[in-house]
Amino acid sequence: MSSNLNLAQNLDDFEALYMLLDDSHAGFDVGQQQIFNSQLLLLLSNHIGDMTVLRDACALARVKVEMIRPAAA
Repeated sequence: MSSNLNLAQNLDDFEALYMLLDDSHAGFDVGQQQIFNSQLLLLLSNHIGDMTVLRDACALARVKVEMIRPAAA
């Protein structure tokens, strides 16, 4: 099991993923979308199964959120 977060392009079809996610959210209200996202995250995290990779991914995601939408002053 690898303990490194793979940041290299590893997805063949980004557009297909975006369409899948969009379709998966169809018909959900905002609350249901949040539940769906949480369930998907938990399922994929279980599949990954490596806490080092998951910690690295969470840390990087947090940095990216702050870059995209900084906290209000």
